[in-house]
Amino acid sequence: MKVTVRAFAHLRDILGKELEIELPEGETIRGLLAALGESHGGFQEALFDGPGQLKPLNNILKNGRNIDFLDQLETQIGDGDVIALFPPAAGG
Repeated sequence: MKVTVRAFAHLRDILGKELEIELPEGETIRGLLAALGESHGGFQEALFDGPGQLKPLNNILKNGRNIDFLDQLETQIGDGDVIALFPPAAGG
């Protein structure tokens, strides 16, 4: 299945603005993030504090819904889904 990943702020420097990735059926957000970490150096360090521990204030959306209100990292992904990655950002 194909999934679109959109990256924002400093994650865009690592992944690019948008990419399409092929994943096995029934994959989860956790699996997607692991695949991105394997193919893009610096991604794991940018998003995680430790193994499986997202840094605070990171927001991950599946088709516009925050995964915090779904099954978090175990949220299943379907063909054609759009995953948006929003790291914390400061500014004024």
